[in-house]
Amino acid sequence: MLSRRLITARPGGSLTHNLLRTTVPLNSRSQRRYLSQEDIEDPNMNGGYINPPRIPRQFRDPYADWWDKQERRNYGEPVHEDNDILGMFSPEEYTHFKPGFGALCFGVFVATFLGLVGVVKVYYPDMPAVKRGFEGGLDKELGGEGALLARMEDGID
Repeated sequence: MLSRRLITARPGGSLTHNLLRTTVPLNSRSQRRYLSQEDIEDPNMNGGYINPPRIPRQFRDPYADWWDKQERRNYGEPVHEDNDILGMFSPEEYTHFKPGFGALCFGVFVATFLGLVGVVKVYYPDMPAVKRGFEGGLDKELGGEGALLARMEDGID
C-alpha cells in the first residue's frame, strides 16, 4: 500500500512531503478550526449561567449563619455546575498534613517499632526453662530402633 502511494506521488515534491500528503486525508486538513479566546473561556455550554468560585463546601465556615446548615448554602445562592463534586456529601479532601510530614511520621513509626523489637530481643529470655534430659534419650519410647510396632508388617494385629 505504501509503495503504491510512493509511485503515485507527485514528482515535484520531496519524499517526506509526498508521504505526508498521501497518508493524511484532505478532509482532516480542511476541517481544522481554531477557537477564539472567548470561546475557550465560555464555551456556551451552560447557557450563560455564572458559576460561583470552585471551592468545596467543606472549606466554608461551619459556624456561619447559613440558610441550609447541612450544605452550608444560603437561599438563592447560585450552585456550581460541579455541585456533586463540591458538595458536602462528596469525598473530603485530606488536608491534615503534607506528604513530607506523613513520610516523616511513617519513618518515626517504623524506627520506633524496630527499636521495640530490638529491645525485646535483647532482654527476652530464649527459653523459660532448661531442656530436660533422659538417660539414653527417648529413642525407644518415641518409636525409634528397637521399639514395639503398633501393627505388624502384614496388617494383622
